[in-house]
This record gives sequence, structure tokens and C-alpha cells, in this order.
Amino acid sequence: RFYEKVQALHQDPEASVDNPLLAFSLIKRLHSDWPNIIYSEEATENTQALHAGFKEVEQELPGAEDMDGAARALMRLQDVYALSVKGMANGVFQRAGAGRQALYSPSRRVSLSADDCFHVGKVAYDTGDYYHSIAWLEEAVGLFRLSYGNWNPEDRSSLEDALDHLAFSYFMAGNISHALSLSREFLHYDPSNQRVVRNVAKYEKLLETGTAEGAMVPHPTAVPSSHALLGPLSPQPIPERLPHLGCSYETNGSPYLLLQPAKKEMVQIQPYVALYHDFISDAEAETIKGLAGPWLQRSVVASGEKQQKAEYRISKSAWLKDTADPVVRALEQRIAAVTGLDLRPPYAEYLQVVNYGLGGHYEPHFDHATSRKSPLYRMKSGNRIATVMIYLSAVEAGGSTAFIYANFSVPVVKNAALFWWNLRRNGDGDGDTLHAGCPVLAGDKWVANKWIHEHGQEFRRPCGTDPRD
Repeated sequence: RFYEKVQALHQDPEASVDNPLLAFSLIKRLHSDWPNIIYSEEATENTQALHAGFKEVEQELPGAEDMDGAARALMRLQDVYALSVKGMANGVFQRAGAGRQALYSPSRRVSLSADDCFHVGKVAYDTGDYYHSIAWLEEAVGLFRLSYGNWNPEDRSSLEDALDHLAFSYFMAGNISHALSLSREFLHYDPSNQRVVRNVAKYEKLLETGTAEGAMVPHPTAVPSSHALLGPLSPQPIPERLPHLGCSYETNGSPYLLLQPAKKEMVQIQPYVALYHDFISDAEAETIKGLAGPWLQRSVVASGEKQQKAEYRISKSAWLKDTADPVVRALEQRIAAVTGLDLRPPYAEYLQVVNYGLGGHYEPHFDHATSRKSPLYRMKSGNRIATVMIYLSAVEAGGSTAFIYANFSVPVVKNAALFWWNLRRNGDGDGDTLHAGCPVLAGDKWVANKWIHEHGQEFRRPCGTDPRD
């Protein structure tokens, strides 16, 4: 009502408050009408309703853990795909270095603000990860300098905050002269800050006494060899060197596959890895995602005799019994037909549906247990003999499955199923199956895992004549 009244009075943008009636009405509105609206009963009720509504949805909103996790996801993508921080801040996913081709080109470029970059750097700073904090805070400082003096109500930080954190990051990295330079710049904007004044004196004394400047802090976590394989489409070995690889229609002796054989592509001989194309339909994939959606929880990993959350596996997962829906039951029958293995309880685990979102990944690991104390043995059906991983969605970039020691990777192929043996025929774990789920660079990755155990498979996959096999 107040807005409509103001709009009616100021329909003519050229109208001037030289008009005494307009001047009086303006003064009256600002002196009495506007405060009456702000402090009215109606406004109070509206404010209370707003807060009550916010409280209802507050539990559904992202928390501090989600915010920090998203920042760490950006740093993970930066590391794994060797992305330029400046490029990421400008909305470009390009490897560091001039003239590199973009790994992913979004249809709509979204850039990060100075405050956004500050938050990512602050997350690294708070954990003592000065390698990352320097890169992101440098970008924040540069952006804050460009907009200094312009007030942005969305900013929770400032140029002074970024300079303060960046200076200490450089100090911890051993670059004392640059820490001094940044601290002096800070004092230019806030000369009364006694803590920074003391820091400047400390840095000057360290330089005067000839304290040698240390080298820059190395990357806090050693980059595993798998990172060479984690690109969106890693180079595969040329076919001429792998004569046994090929594609075929397979029935595996199963009547279930006679009318519609499985489309099998041999990916690798050692370890044995096969990709079954068009293993599941779009409708079946959507049904399984829909069934799992309400039950998704942060994924856990085996740690000794317990299961717990871990930073090296970032995803959400849910478990589906074959009784959950006819689609799940049909999928289990298809897996049994293609693999020739017994999936009846307790010889196989329930279908695990996993969602990898922003930067979602799983660092190098084995699917089979490497210790008899593993929770996997609680099923009393032996170790995991085989894995079937079904891609329920496509991703725009990233998300490949990389086999580390075998030196190859498999990109996400929607509706396909990846199969491999975790154990050798003698029951020992196959070390060549060490694999990683590469971070999702763009998109939403859904997979369904079926883990099959060794008991019940004695006559379906018997041991060989060579005890080393």
C-alpha cells in the first residue's frame, strides 16, 4: 500500500521537490508514514511469520559442513584436473598453462566473486593447507582490489580480511618478504590494527637478522599416480597392442539372454574388465534413482572393524533389496545371467545406489577386503569375488573409473555396466583392481553397485590348475 502511494505521487520522473506539496508529502512519508509501517502490528506479524517459515525449512538448508565440503570439492577439482584457479574464478575449466584446451565448456559461464574465492581460501587456511589458501586468497585479493570502495551487501569479507589471511599464509610458506609487503598494504587501509603492526615488526626483524626464507610449502597431500588417469577422457592403449580386446554379443549359456544377448566390450584382459553396453534402460535407471533418492545418506567406508565417513569418499548412497521393486528384481536376474554367478542371499549384497555430486569422488581403493577383520566378512559368505557397477546417468565431464596399477580408465557410459573380478581363482585379492572414482567435474553421477561374494560360486568359477592363478 505504501509503495502504491509513492508510485502514484512520483509517476512523473521529471517532477521536482520544488513543488511544496511534493516536498511536504516526501518529508511526511519519511518522518511518520514509513516508521509507522515498519513498526506496525502487521509488519511485526509478517516478520514473525517469515522467521517461523524460515525455522521450518532451516534443517533442509545447507549447513557449514556442506559449505566447507563444496569449497574442498573445488580444490579437489583444481588438483586432480590441474585447473587454473584464475580460470575457475572466471568460469573457465582449463588446465594451468597457456594455450591449454578447456576440459569443460559450460553453456553459461558463471564466475566467482572475491568473497567466494575468499571463502574457499579460508577453508584451506583453517586446516593449515597454505598451498591452496595462497592460490585462492591471491585471487580474492586481486578481485577485492578491483572493486575496492564499492559496497556489496552480499560480501561477508573484505580486502583487509583477504590481505590478512594471505599474508599469514605466505609467512607459513616461508615467504617472509611477501608477507611483509601484504601486511604493509593492510595497514594502508587499517593503520590502527595493532596485531598487524606487531606482525610487520616481527617480519622486519626476521629479515634484518638474516633469517633465510624457506621454500614454498609443497602440496599438503602427495598427488597419487592415479591423477594422470583422471581426465574426462583419458587416453586408452591403442588397439594394435591389445589383440584380445573386442566386442561381442554374449548369451553366457543363459536362456535369459537368448533373445537379447548382452553387448560386451572387453576393456582389459588383466585385470579382467568388461563393459556391457545398454545393460539397463532409461526408464529402469530413473526408477532405481527414484527408489534410492529418499534413503540417500553420506557414504561410509570400512575402517578396521567399523564403518565411518571419510574425506577420501565423497558421495551419498542407499541400499535396495530385490523386493523393493520389480525393476530391481529384473536387474538382479540380468546380472546373474551375464556373470553366471549366484546372487541369492547371502551370496551377494543388496544393490547399492550411489550419487556423486559436486566434486564427488572415491580415492584409490579395493572392493575386496584386505583384512580378515573387515566388516565384509560379517556376511559369512567370504570375500567380494566380483563387482558389477552400473552407470545410471551420464556426466558432462570427469567421473571416470581409473584402474591405477593397470594404467587405464573407463569414462562414464550411461546405462552401461562395468564388470571385473576382484579375486584371482585361488582366492587371493587381485592387486591390479586398485581403482578410483575420479571427481565429477560437471554433472551428476549416479551408479548402482552389486558386490558378489565368493561363497556359492565354487562351481560357477572354480579354481584353476595353476595355484598362482
